[in-house]
Amino acid sequence: QVQLAQSGGGLVQAGGSLTLSCTASGRTLDKYAMGWFRQVPGKEREFVAAITWSGVEYYGDSVKGRFTISRDNAEQKGYLHLGSLQPEDTAVYFCAADWAYVGYDPEKYDYWGQGTQVTVSS
Repeated sequence: QVQLAQSGGGLVQAGGSLTLSCTASGRTLDKYAMGWFRQVPGKEREFVAAITWSGVEYYGDSVKGRFTISRDNAEQKGYLHLGSLQPEDTAVYFCAADWAYVGYDPEKYDYWGQGTQVTVSS
């Protein structure tokens, strides 16, 4: 079992930036892929970014060029840096991890963080 604990998030003005963190415990994260998703009320969970255990990155079209995913395997942490934030980026952000899957389908990730609210004011 992998437990994921998120930190970061909050209120930021449009054009600003934030960094979200995701800390793993229970098992070492080294060989797990990590993903980030976001969700607003009434909508499905949206793929934001993913990173393989070796550091290959993938991004959703809506965040490409603005957000950066990274990881520190030694520290058992994953990060999502949110840059050039816009009001439409307002959502609850979730980190996820999986042993075998890296991609945009939230149903295929086994482990999830608790979620953290990001609110972007105009």
